[in-house]
Amino acid sequence: MSISSTDHPTAPDSDRQDAPAGPASPGAYRLDLDGLRGVAIALVVAFHIWAGRVSGGVDVFLVLSGFFFTGMLVRRADGGPVGVLTTVRRTLRRLLPAMVVVLAAVVVATVTLLPHTRWSDIAGQTLASLFYYQNWYLALSWSDYLAADPSVSPLQHLWSMSVQGQMYLVLLAVVALVAWTLRRAVAAGAWKTAARHAFLRRAGQQGVLRLTLAVIFAVVAVASFCYATEGVSTQQGWNYYDTFARAWEPLAGALLAIAAPYIRLPRPTREVFAWTGIAAIACCGWIVNGVLVFPGPAALIPVLATVALILAGAGRDTAEQPLVNRALASGPIVQLGGFAYALYLWHWPILIFYLGETHQRRAGAVGGLAIILVSLLLAYLTHHLVEEPLRMRSKPSATPARGRLLAGVAVSTVGVLLLGSTLAWQWTMGAKAHAVGELDPSKYPGAAALTDHALVPRAPMRPTTEEAPADIAYPTRDGCIADFDTRAVVTCTYGDQNAHRTIAVVGNSHAEHWIPAFQILGEQYHFRVVVYLKMGCPLTVAEDPVYKGQQNPDCRDWSAEVIDRLGVEHPDYVFTTATRPSDNGGDETPQDYVDVWSALSDRNLQIIGIRDTPWLRRNGIRYRAIDCLAGGGDRISCGLERSEALSPENPAAAPAAAFPNLHLIDPNNAVCEPDVCAVVEGNILIYHDEHHLTASYSRSLAPELGRELQPILGWW
Repeated sequence: MSISSTDHPTAPDSDRQDAPAGPASPGAYRLDLDGLRGVAIALVVAFHIWAGRVSGGVDVFLVLSGFFFTGMLVRRADGGPVGVLTTVRRTLRRLLPAMVVVLAAVVVATVTLLPHTRWSDIAGQTLASLFYYQNWYLALSWSDYLAADPSVSPLQHLWSMSVQGQMYLVLLAVVALVAWTLRRAVAAGAWKTAARHAFLRRAGQQGVLRLTLAVIFAVVAVASFCYATEGVSTQQGWNYYDTFARAWEPLAGALLAIAAPYIRLPRPTREVFAWTGIAAIACCGWIVNGVLVFPGPAALIPVLATVALILAGAGRDTAEQPLVNRALASGPIVQLGGFAYALYLWHWPILIFYLGETHQRRAGAVGGLAIILVSLLLAYLTHHLVEEPLRMRSKPSATPARGRLLAGVAVSTVGVLLLGSTLAWQWTMGAKAHAVGELDPSKYPGAAALTDHALVPRAPMRPTTEEAPADIAYPTRDGCIADFDTRAVVTCTYGDQNAHRTIAVVGNSHAEHWIPAFQILGEQYHFRVVVYLKMGCPLTVAEDPVYKGQQNPDCRDWSAEVIDRLGVEHPDYVFTTATRPSDNGGDETPQDYVDVWSALSDRNLQIIGIRDTPWLRRNGIRYRAIDCLAGGGDRISCGLERSEALSPENPAAAPAAAFPNLHLIDPNNAVCEPDVCAVVEGNILIYHDEHHLTASYSRSLAPELGRELQPILGWW
């Protein structure tokens, strides 16, 4: 994601067969809206492959999904029961087969092309996609929507399918409940009057149904819009995936499905709507950086543009529609819209696997064209061999019963195998992931191999690639670090909890991963270690702090409270990071860090600023040590040149000269060799992910950290 987002798939075909009926029936099948799907999916694919930005197609598809699905439900409710089970069965029959095929292909590609260390997460995302909770899976893991690169999941795009599926269930439940309630009222005689009994039993019930649904949807849509607007500035990483934050967009389509039959626009207005709408959709991706602001107010651009195009052609035959709508109804664009769903499913995993195999961040012109051609071919085959044979039997002559049976059996078999294999992966990998206990220093000297030239005997690496994800710093394990969406200051004490001398470890996870070393030193030299930690939040005094390109106001407010508390509690020393990686290679000390030193100095606090440890990046692409090792790399080839990770001089040294209360330490000689920063030293794996120390290696750093701190503290 540079942050970029994938966009939304199409609705099931059954939801788009007819436009909403009513007093001013739109009439014939809306080929122009099929064409709009084609334009939207073309933008989605092109932006993913070449632009690295949000195209706005997700919002177009959400509005169309709400429009068609609600229109279908209201028409059914007008004539009788909605048919909840029938609707669910038909919708799943249209959505799941293609999904199952693509998920199975991703599983096969994962086993074939990716190291086994990535299987567990992809298995979890496979299950989340299959059961339509992928958006929450990603939100809970703070997987902000990265632009395509090899480190991104090939299933990350399916969060939007989960939002769509959840909204279908909500819309279905609301329409069915309101319709049932009104039918009960009619049956009980609540609508009877002496003069208008027959009319109210039919027309009155339909009118009240539509009015009731309109009020409910409007209230929820306004609440959702306000919630999304607030979320843009407070928790955009979560907001982007949140179903309720997205709800106002399909509800806009739902309201339009109810209101459109009553709206008649003059031709000049329809022409303006059509041209403005298509222009806004085409330009949306360049006008706003959607990943930072959608689904907030900026999403009104594609949402209102879609509404305008729907209204422009409503209630008119194709020949009477505006020129734009007639162009959208042309053959090639309509055909593309016909298999937009399958194309959406295929293009993203093909792109991700391509980038992974070529070790590139962008596909380029030739590579991008190849990805599009392969995606189009697979989408076409999926549409005609899987989706069409399993469509509802409204056209029994179109697909022989035997063909439907074979397709159904094949997809069901693949689905069962897919579910079984992913559950097995989850169980197996989960059983192997656990924190490593104390290691024998004679076999596992860790950092001592660099600092003390300790002998390194032959021994298997610990933690292993399976154990590493669980070998994490203690605060995360203990719930003593505020997560990305937690504003509260969380504190815990390590070391000698009864000691009178205190070091406050403050900042983000790169201050946190020193706690295993501090635990040893605190117990040995009798001082307390109190943590004030928040994920993704180095201490800041900035008005608008940013994390991975997103505003992070919680970090600002959390930091302000922590700095004030430190001024009151006045620990002996405040320990925090003094550098971070630079986008241009090496490391740097941002001005915000210097401003924090000033704020702490104003409170007469002694500061220990530690130079950050290297982050694993190669050609700007992040990677995990365990993935590289599991893929056949070794401790050196999976590492990086020291000159790429660290600048020749500590960048904090120059600005620190202005702060006599600031004491700098640099333990990187205990992490890196003179020319290379390997990923294993002294038989201990250094990183449990891309840039955080394993608890095991952090413990091995305790002696070196103690040597760095002793001249400053004078406590031993």
